[in-house]
Amino acid sequence: MEQYNPLEERQIENKTLSIIPKTEKYIQYMLDLIFKLPRTEKFSIGTEYKTSLYKMMSEIIYLSKEPLEKRYTHTIEIDTLVQIQRIYLRIMKNNRWIDEKKFKVSLDLLSEIGKINGGLIKFYGKNYKESI
Repeated sequence: MEQYNPLEERQIENKTLSIIPKTEKYIQYMLDLIFKLPRTEKFSIGTEYKTSLYKMMSEIIYLSKEPLEKRYTHTIEIDTLVQIQRIYLRIMKNNRWIDEKKFKVSLDLLSEIGKINGGLIKFYGKNYKESI
């Protein structure tokens, strides 16, 4: 196992905190987009999407509050929710419920969250996975 580096842990803590405002921005953008969906879709895929958005935010909050050795599980859950939301976005685009520009903006915001979470998965997986 690699040597423990407290400086690296502090950088990871900053990443954990920086994911919160980015997620809030993404959620706000997606809620505005969902409210503009056709009525039938707003109450089907829109509801599913909102549920996954709120679940993702709660996992991120848990991630910032849990002890270090328990955070890996939350990063995996967040990654799963990011993948699900990518699928929802593709469905919305393919059915022309959202246009190409909104799709790209949504995907960029979601990708940013996914990249931060990917870094957290690597860090917690490398340093704390054994304790699960």
